[in-house]
Amino acid sequence: MKLNARQVSTAKGKDKPYKLADGGGLYLLVNPNGSKYWRLKYRAAGKEKLLAVGVYPDVLLADARVKRDEAKRVIAAGGDPGALKQEEKREKERAVINSFKSVALEWHVYKSAKWTKEYADSMLACLEMDVFPFIGKADITSLTPTDMLEVLRKMELRNVLHKLKKVRQACKQIYTFAIITGKAKHNPVSDLSGALLTPKQSHFPHLKVEQIPAFLSSLNDYSGSRLTRNGTRLLMLTGLRTIELRASEWSDIDFEKGIWQIPAERMKMRRPHVVPLSRQAKSLLEDIHQLTGRGKYVFPGRNDAGKPMSEASINQVIKRIGYDGKATGHGFRHTMSTILHEQGYNTAWIETQLAHVDKNSIRGTYNHAQYLDGRREMLQWYADYMDSLERGGNVVHGTFGKLASLDG
Repeated sequence: MKLNARQVSTAKGKDKPYKLADGGGLYLLVNPNGSKYWRLKYRAAGKEKLLAVGVYPDVLLADARVKRDEAKRVIAAGGDPGALKQEEKREKERAVINSFKSVALEWHVYKSAKWTKEYADSMLACLEMDVFPFIGKADITSLTPTDMLEVLRKMELRNVLHKLKKVRQACKQIYTFAIITGKAKHNPVSDLSGALLTPKQSHFPHLKVEQIPAFLSSLNDYSGSRLTRNGTRLLMLTGLRTIELRASEWSDIDFEKGIWQIPAERMKMRRPHVVPLSRQAKSLLEDIHQLTGRGKYVFPGRNDAGKPMSEASINQVIKRIGYDGKATGHGFRHTMSTILHEQGYNTAWIETQLAHVDKNSIRGTYNHAQYLDGRREMLQWYADYMDSLERGGNVVHGTFGKLASLDG
């Protein structure tokens, strides 16, 4: 006799598990604790087997009968519903393991070892906001160029083109990683750059050489924090990134050897960076040491000496002396690069000083040591040139270079 819905709902647990048959091999297993499971007994390939159909009340009587009928059709076609269910389960597990999000997170962990924490966090935030909500659960092998284009176009429509470029490049790298690790065979992002808008090339606001004398004069007259004023000058003289300067510790500075050593974990590309100190840079650091030398950080926070000073500190100085929108802390790197290249210094020295990545990592390691003396000479020239400009010297640095060499 077939079951009815009331019999199923009112069935109570007994001392031992028992079954309530519904016909066609389907029955309800009632356990002593009252839990109820639908089971289907069937034969496949001459063997008696048992299929788990579902748990009551998630699967009601009518639902269980539908699942029984589906299983019977599979059996009639010569198949095994239990084996089919296991294969479907494995497919779902593979899809989770091979989902875009899963592979992307694996890629992120791998790449983060070479990134600063700030950059790694920023990259993950971009993926979580603009990619994962749309394709995170999709099997990475199932996505097409059209799928990826649709995701990236959402950023294009918001006109966040710099972010779009960053995310597109990340997605392309994720697929390259997936191919290398055997999780994908094709990269649907490879040819999308031509189908998307690209940001206009722009630089951080930076000083032109003819603007430097007035800027240095205004900086010299700045009546605010001596610490941030000296920090601004150090950025100009060293070509460091603002974060590299802000997070520096006194243990990084070797006054005797005249070098500033920044460990790999604090560098953007996770490579140690050594900055030779000009006389002027060393003098600025000695002055700062009188202010903060007892603490950990060269530039401690105003309200918490246990943390580096805030990201906005240097740019606030620039703003207060009247150069808001005309210069930035990061822009000093562009100014340094322009002047040193025009002066004819070795491009490799300049790029090493700015901690730009050498595509050949072995050569980069060799150059790091090989260029130290050359960069020391170059930075001393640059610091002397800044002094000359502040004193009203000729902005034509080619002439200054000749005079400096004669003086030397």
